[in-house]
Amino acid sequence: MTEPATDPLASDLLRGHTDTIVLSVLQRADRYGFEIFKAIRQATGGAHEIKEATLYATYRRLQKDGLVESYWGGETQGGRRKYYHVTDAGRAVFHRNVAAWNTTRDIIDNILQIGK
Repeated sequence: MTEPATDPLASDLLRGHTDTIVLSVLQRADRYGFEIFKAIRQATGGAHEIKEATLYATYRRLQKDGLVESYWGGETQGGRRKYYHVTDAGRAVFHRNVAAWNTTRDIIDNILQIGK
């Protein structure tokens, strides 16, 4: 899976929020790795994809930090899938990160209005 060509600045901004993006996907339901990838791609209309290697590094980091837990699902159409579940700590971090993003967005929006 490759990252589609997008604005480099937008990609850099999104890259800094990979943990929050993954935690967001897991808010509603447990999902397996590739399912998370597809949800992100679908949410952006295909405009942004997070590389698979980046996602799996994110899953490991979130698990190490106690923000997600993983478990093996049953065998379906081939091999078993590893599912990820957001923990209460992960939900708290997600909500803090969203609040920080909203504050940052408001500050940038205000700064961008200076020249208008």
